[in-house]
Amino acid sequence: MKKMIFASLCLVAMMASCDGKKQNMIPESQVAHERDSLMQAISQRDAELDEMMTMVNDINTGFQQINAAQGRVVSEKAEGGNMRSQIQDNMNFIQQTMQQNREQIEKLKARLKNSSLSNTKLQETIDQLTAQLEEKNAQLEALRAELANKDITIQEQGQQIENLNANVSDLNALNEEKAAMVAQQDKQLNTAWFVFGTKAELKEQKILEKGDVLKNGNYNKEYFTQIDIRTYKEIKLYSKSASMLTNHPAGSYTLEKDSKGQYVLKITDPNKFWSVSRYLVIQVK
Repeated sequence: MKKMIFASLCLVAMMASCDGKKQNMIPESQVAHERDSLMQAISQRDAELDEMMTMVNDINTGFQQINAAQGRVVSEKAEGGNMRSQIQDNMNFIQQTMQQNREQIEKLKARLKNSSLSNTKLQETIDQLTAQLEEKNAQLEALRAELANKDITIQEQGQQIENLNANVSDLNALNEEKAAMVAQQDKQLNTAWFVFGTKAELKEQKILEKGDVLKNGNYNKEYFTQIDIRTYKEIKLYSKSASMLTNHPAGSYTLEKDSKGQYVLKITDPNKFWSVSRYLVIQVK
């Protein structure tokens, strides 16, 4: 192709020279300009052709690598289950190289379509590469089926695995969120508050007002101690006098004295004890 273009260039130059001698009408500067323009066009077309031929060579190299990997898979398959990892690596490589070749062929088609070149031979080469790609794809599908029949599972890399990992991650996050929510709800369901103090102390904290306990919501909530009713079943009152100011079912607790004669509240039935109120107020002296 380059030789044909160069021959055309020479012919144009000779014709210009002959006409110049015969008619002496075309200036030499115009001939030089036309020659430079033609050389530039030839250089641009050469660059386009070189670029596309490089792409063709890369695609052919990819097919050679695929053939080699296919051969390794067949050999490894014959050796049995201990080659599963190598088989998977080679299948992954084949899949990735096939995708690269597919993308390169599409780029090559677009490059030729938008090019000023009209090259039938190059178009035939692209058609052959496309047919070879489809043939390799069919071979790869057959190889996958053969491996599956031999109970060799190949987890090829790709969007499917990425999506699966993302789904697992989302599911784990959702489970953790649900577990945290359940734990929080469980904690709330088993939380209670208690306080004991003298009459003056309870009045000062507005827990006791005009003989009423927790009448208004303006009492000092921080004065109470928060507990888990499942584990906190005994409260030492450190006093020889104690009286319950909040209502709690009889039979769900006892008020007993320790060796020092000081009262200890023992909750014998937590669910029943806290069923009426989750707040416990005891007045001591």
